[in-house]
Amino acid sequence: MGLFTVAQARAELALLRRSLDELVIVRADTVELAAALTDGGAPTTLGGLPEWKAAEARLNELMTEVQQTGAELKGLAPLLIDFPADFDGVPVLLCWLEGDAELAWYHRQDLGFAGRRPLP
Repeated sequence: MGLFTVAQARAELALLRRSLDELVIVRADTVELAAALTDGGAPTTLGGLPEWKAAEARLNELMTEVQQTGAELKGLAPLLIDFPADFDGVPVLLCWLEGDAELAWYHRQDLGFAGRRPLP
């Protein structure tokens, strides 16, 4: 996929919000079900092995949906999504972290998350 402008990345993020909200719920359900299925795990009202397999399958579908946009899913817990972009010839990633109200950060590709800065 190509590069995003800030406006394109924000629009794509807006389209993905419903899927991202579901991903957070399914992620939590998957972890709870997996814990319940281990020896000595706390019981859950979410179900058992079939529900865990279904939750894992849905989680994979949602992650694929994000990646098919050209965005990069860098983290699952918390969700971290990068949109490849270019600022004056410098490769950057427009960066959204779970909990951010909007896409408002970026970092140079070579610096990673530690180099995260507010968008100008």
